[in-house]
Amino acid sequence: MDFPTIQTNVWDAIFAIPVIIVLTQLLKVYFKLPKWFVPTIALFFGLGISIFISHKHNTFGGIFMGWFYGYAAIGTYASLKTNIIAYRNKQSQHKKQ
Repeated sequence: MDFPTIQTNVWDAIFAIPVIIVLTQLLKVYFKLPKWFVPTIALFFGLGISIFISHKHNTFGGIFMGWFYGYAAIGTYASLKTNIIAYRNKQSQHKKQ
């Protein structure tokens, strides 16, 4: 059995991931969503962008890549948040010394 060929463009990921991050943060602020629910929304945005924009003629490819877009946005946001918190903690420790 051969695996299906899924072609994607690097611009899809470069476009999709920041858009998903921005949209989820806007929804979180304007609709007071619980923080634990935001990753699920990011996944749905990733699936939506992939199925309806990037891979509209290949449903399986759209679902497959949508998971990557959604989880890449979740991971990118978590990484940025962790780095910012670590940087702030480091700065506050330097001020105490």
